[in-house]
Amino acid sequence: MTRALERDRTPSPVQSQLGGMAQTYSWQWQSQSLTVAYETVGEGEPVLLLPAFSTVSNRAELKDLAMGLAPYFQVTALDWPGFGESDRLPLDYGPALYTQFLQDFVAATFESPIAIGAAGHAAGYALTLANQTDRCRKLALIAPTWRGPLAVMGVPPTVRSGVKELVRTPLVGQALYGLNTQPAFLKWMYRRHVFVEEQRLTPNYIQQRHQSTQQPGARYAPAAFVTGGLDPVQSREVFLQSIAALACPVMVVLAEQAPPASKAEMEEIAALPGVQATRLPGTLGQAEEYGDTVAETIRPFLASVAL
Repeated sequence: MTRALERDRTPSPVQSQLGGMAQTYSWQWQSQSLTVAYETVGEGEPVLLLPAFSTVSNRAELKDLAMGLAPYFQVTALDWPGFGESDRLPLDYGPALYTQFLQDFVAATFESPIAIGAAGHAAGYALTLANQTDRCRKLALIAPTWRGPLAVMGVPPTVRSGVKELVRTPLVGQALYGLNTQPAFLKWMYRRHVFVEEQRLTPNYIQQRHQSTQQPGARYAPAAFVTGGLDPVQSREVFLQSIAALACPVMVVLAEQAPPASKAEMEEIAALPGVQATRLPGTLGQAEEYGDTVAETIRPFLASVAL
């Protein structure tokens, strides 16, 4: 039985990443209690920002985006369960967990429908929320994706499942995860898929990202993401249908330097009737690298009144 719990009213054990008020939300999934970190900054109509899933996913990536929106909205950004400063329990992370978590978090945190800005893989979960509830009034998809890295590479599902289970093992899995989160590998990953401007990848920046991967239990959720275990749908057709079925207005921000396969998916979204589309510099880390530009672009959309 899954149920939401009350927000924690005690002093927060998490640190501010956005310059706002950091808090925790207590949630229960299949008899396991999790503490989830989130942060709120600004005043006005509520906007929820969802960071992209990745090995180093955390709400700090959304700082520039949040700061660009905070003068106009009350902005909330969270760390997904299994990432950032949220609990990283050895759970079987998958779509059912994140779908239920997002519904429970939104219901417990916001009194009225909200606007949502969802980056990368978070887009699929924001779409599910918008289609299954009446809690979303506007939806901005920022460099949206729906397939994990190994799925994009064409690795068969059975192999991907085997890799996920291997990473979950105590010794071999920890060693394999360690190799794939070394600073040199993280920098290569950022250079190849995440950032356009390599000068941003300073030693200090990479070290901060490496530290975030070394927390107890850090490998379980990223292993699920990389192997496609967090893919919210299993086909492009279903993903596009979920957008076409939306009752709320939707905007997509395409990343001009995204990898070809991911960019093709974004173009398919932009071609759908009723979708407001714009193109900005960036690749899969667009929401972080060009957060201020993204904020300026989506702000009028989030503020406008739906007819």
